[in-house]
Amino acid sequence: MAPPVRYCIPGERLCNLEEGSPGSGTYTRHGYIFSSLAGCMTKSSENGALPVVSVMRETESQLLPDVGAIVTCKVSSINSRFAKVHILYVGSTPLKNSFRGTIRKEDVRATEKDKVEIYKSFRPGDIVLAKVISLGDAQSNYLLTTAENELGVVVAHSESGVQMVPISWCEMQCPKTHTKEFRKVARVQPEFLQT
Repeated sequence: MAPPVRYCIPGERLCNLEEGSPGSGTYTRHGYIFSSLAGCMTKSSENGALPVVSVMRETESQLLPDVGAIVTCKVSSINSRFAKVHILYVGSTPLKNSFRGTIRKEDVRATEKDKVEIYKSFRPGDIVLAKVISLGDAQSNYLLTTAENELGVVVAHSESGVQMVPISWCEMQCPKTHTKEFRKVARVQPEFLQT
């Protein structure tokens, strides 16, 4: 039967130095080993030596989108001024929890910003590559931009549910019905293509 898991908090005294040697997540003071983390205490011994006492966190720290990071997101809703998205990946790392983001009308493309129409750039369900330009807080979202050739829609489905093929920087075509739909299409770089 496995020994019961012992949870500890920072500063909690775990044992004295005669019972074990300090490992990761611990420190020593006045002959005792203390926890420096909140987590689970583990004891591991090798070849009859003193067991190594360490404290492990429950989960790894959450990766957060940072300014300048390329993120992969899914469009959740659009209106005439912006598109709301859920950030799913930072670089190639999947996030445990999705973050909310906003792509404003003026951040869709670098040229002719005044002529941008959100519904001709994104549709709900599209997968988009974007860059973080401003951090969000509890009330607001991350501000994102697609104003580079490499950024924009990478996966989109037509009204018939088929994945569309890009035919220009602003259009995608359904291979089944051959109907064309407007999108702000990303010119995907070779390192992002799945082989």
